[in-house]
Amino acid sequence: MPRIALFPGSFDPITNGHLDVVRQAVRLVDRLVLAIGSHPGKTPLFPVDERLAMLAETCAPIAHEARCEIDYITFADLVVSTAKRQSATVIIRGLRSAADFEYEMEMAGMNGGMAPEVQTVFLPASPEVRPITATLVRQIASMHGDVSSFVPAEVTTRLKAKFMGKPGR
Repeated sequence: MPRIALFPGSFDPITNGHLDVVRQAVRLVDRLVLAIGSHPGKTPLFPVDERLAMLAETCAPIAHEARCEIDYITFADLVVSTAKRQSATVIIRGLRSAADFEYEMEMAGMNGGMAPEVQTVFLPASPEVRPITATLVRQIASMHGDVSSFVPAEVTTRLKAKFMGKPGR
């Protein structure tokens, strides 16, 4: 039976921190499903089709090298419901700090209560990517700062295009 994991997130945009988690996850499973969640209270910087394209551009080579199948989906319901639809028995979550750990433990507990057959696996971020958040990347890019050390080159290009001609906030 193949080991299938779901890695949910907004990926707005995908960062080197996300890629760090993907690199770790593809070594653990046969199929990794990257799932872009939509939240009714949030307005993303990038539309979902562009985020899916960024995931494919940046993650496909990592999965290919690890000989792991990779898929990209969107969802608007519970993570555990999405995991079940994808036949995933694992939910992947990256941890950057103790604050992340506290929040993720609560989520894992609730998810486990709703779907005990789906296990949450925490993957610690590598030290060099721990401070990176998509929120900070968006803020820096909106002020025309250099984000090239925080995101893949393809994403840097998209962020520059997104904010070109717009005054810094």
